[in-house]
Amino acid sequence: MLAKLFSYKTPQNLLVLMNAMALFLIYFYREDMDRTFIIAGISLIALIYLSNFLLQKISYGDHYLFLIMGMLVSIGVIMIYRIHPEYGLKQILWLGFGILSFFLAYLITKKMKGWERFTNIYVLLSMILFIATLLFGVKVKGATNWIRIAGFNFQPSEIIKILFVFFLASYYVKQNVFKNPYTFWVIVYSYIGFLFIQRDLGGALLFFLVFITIAYIYDKNRKWILYNLAFASLIALFSYFFINHVQVRVITWLDPWQHIDSKGYQITQSLFAIASGGFFGTGVGLGHPEFIPEVHTDFIFSAICEEMGIFGGIAVIMLFMILVYRGFKIALYQQHRFFRIVALGITMMFGFQAFIILGGVMKMIPLTGVTLPFVSYGGSSLISSFVSLGILQVASEELDGEQEEEHGY
Repeated sequence: MLAKLFSYKTPQNLLVLMNAMALFLIYFYREDMDRTFIIAGISLIALIYLSNFLLQKISYGDHYLFLIMGMLVSIGVIMIYRIHPEYGLKQILWLGFGILSFFLAYLITKKMKGWERFTNIYVLLSMILFIATLLFGVKVKGATNWIRIAGFNFQPSEIIKILFVFFLASYYVKQNVFKNPYTFWVIVYSYIGFLFIQRDLGGALLFFLVFITIAYIYDKNRKWILYNLAFASLIALFSYFFINHVQVRVITWLDPWQHIDSKGYQITQSLFAIASGGFFGTGVGLGHPEFIPEVHTDFIFSAICEEMGIFGGIAVIMLFMILVYRGFKIALYQQHRFFRIVALGITMMFGFQAFIILGGVMKMIPLTGVTLPFVSYGGSSLISSFVSLGILQVASEELDGEQEEEHGY
């Protein structure tokens, strides 16, 4: 037992070693680190290690999901603490709440039955949150998708993401829930429309990609897929020509160097940071990620590449690829139709969200304001990601399959 506890072959121990080495580098290179930093570092290591141990005791599902999350969140916390110690402490606090949310989501989702019956409730709750955001929301970085409660900013769209996946899954389990498919399409595009009104372009794109992926797999009418793609293309063209916010994003994507002193400043600084890191990076604590505005949220990947190198950036990308692979595997082997679609939807949320922000900071696609799951700073995003992972953990276990008479999926 003791040999296993301290074995280098145990993944949790390797994670502890990685955290300890990175925290030591921050302490060594930054002169403003004090006793608080040591307490924060021990808390980070203890939270991840003990929660891994607890999960192995209560769940017989895929334990690699939590390990992948542990690696991603460790990299994120270390980099955030290095950039801004106060934000780092807050992120560790949010990590604690996130892990608690993970276990609560796991237990509630597993114990409660009949999730596929609540289609209308998922829609109703989503619309209430959307309307509340429009009425009481505050504008942050150009998008009105935050609600401020008692001094804390809360992002309702993070909850709506999960409700949206549950809505799609429940619809494709019980397709007779609406009198005709047109009602379903109207509801789907109302989600995307609300996000567009809030100027949350990244969220709108994310919802559409998840929807079109699930529809491609589960919708029998293949023409509907083509109609949706054509409709989305028309909306994109209309947005580019008539909506200034979209024009700015596209212009700064095509040629940020022409606007390097204004709207292209963020993306150009991001590219400078990635390039200056080289293959092995400048070293943790030796770079200048603070040159990039909002580096702890949207541009955290650029800071990772600068101080941990291209190889560090590739490691983050590989972790997301493994997470998506494990999610696909869960969806393929799950016999319960509802949780099969939920597993696919949550996996696509993680995968597409990572692609949208990684592609944006590397200038592959126009930059949109979404966070990098488990890595970027932010309480709403972190807790939502943990809840989603808890639900995916349930889907990784063997659940009773349904009688899928005419569907055959």
